Amino acid sequence: LNMKLSWLMLYAEILFLNPVTADCKVTSKIVTCDESGKKLHTIPISLYQNVTKLSLNNNKITLNDTDRKVLQRLTNLTELYLNENIITVLYNNSFYNLAKLTILDISNNCITTVHHAAFVGLSQLSKLNLFHNYITQLDSDVFTSLKSLTVLNLQDNLLKTFHIKSPFKLITIVLAGNPWNCSCDLLDLQKWLTTFNVTMENENSTVCTFPKTEKSISIRTAVIRTTDCGLKKKSSVTTVTSTSANKLKSFASQTLLASSSNVTGNNRTQAELPLLGKSWTFLGGVLGFVLGTTLLIFTAIKCPTWYRYLISYRHRRLEENDSEMFEQEFSADMNSFPNASGTNDEHSIVIFEKTHAFVPEDDGFIEDKYIDTHEIPEES
Repeated sequence: LNMKLSWLMLYAEILFLNPVTADCKVTSKIVTCDESGKKLHTIPISLYQNVTKLSLNNNKITLNDTDRKVLQRLTNLTELYLNENIITVLYNNSFYNLAKLTILDISNNCITTVHHAAFVGLSQLSKLNLFHNYITQLDSDVFTSLKSLTVLNLQDNLLKTFHIKSPFKLITIVLAGNPWNCSCDLLDLQKWLTTFNVTMENENSTVCTFPKTEKSISIRTAVIRTTDCGLKKKSSVTTVTSTSANKLKSFASQTLLASSSNVTGNNRTQAELPLLGKSWTFLGGVLGFVLGTTLLIFTAIKCPTWYRYLISYRHRRLEENDSEMFEQEFSADMNSFPNASGTNDEHSIVIFEKTHAFVPEDDGFIEDKYIDTHEIPEES
């Protein structure tokens, strides 16, 4: 009960804010309601649910969420006129559930954007009027769901190109009053007009604006050089490929110390593409890091060799203190032997030499073999 009361209060409030002022004419099968020129900001929710023809032109309707929900209730609509309002965007599913709609007029609005699924559900729509809006970009995918569409009016918009991604069948199309750019981007539209034999109304005024060489020539007969289009597409593919290759080469040069030939090749590739902001600074830092690391590794490998050379070099000159210490050791060793009878000095020297085979340390000087090392100078 509370739920019903809340719904009744809501309905009464809607009736109070949107009173039924439409002049509706009811016949056996047709219900025509006219809500034109009444400064309405929203579509009245109090309209007859079985209305078949609804005129809402010359108001201030924006086709917001509330408006779209109201339209979804009017499942018997066959004609809908929303021209001369302030609609700016056609959102997805804007006319969902209007399966019987055959004519839709949204001309003389402020439409700049048409979403991809704006006309989904209009399976019976045959005439669509988007005359005099501000649409700058459009492609055929927007209209592919309109299987019964025969007339499409896009006159007086801001279209420079019209991409035919998925071909669709039309009988009549109106494209005049747009600043068409008769370049490679218009080639698919030109082919579509010829292939499907579509009637283009006001063909004499449907002319190129760009380039200057094709200005004021019909877009159907304008000369578009297909060879240039092929080169342009090939160039774009090559640019993408060279960009990927350049990124890989740049990454390799930053992680490894590349050879001069590779660097030359990379410079040639990079000359075709704009350099990134601080790539040279970053590359210099990476190369410095790689060079420093290489130097450290080289030093670590060579250190043991240098160490052996340093340790093996132990030669030094004999100092005076060393000769005195040698004499003291020599006298101590001589005293340690007992004096045997019948021995002379020469015998003692022989015993000393046999016992202490003293080999002087190699001091790096060349030994003169002509000097007798066993000769003892005579005392005076």
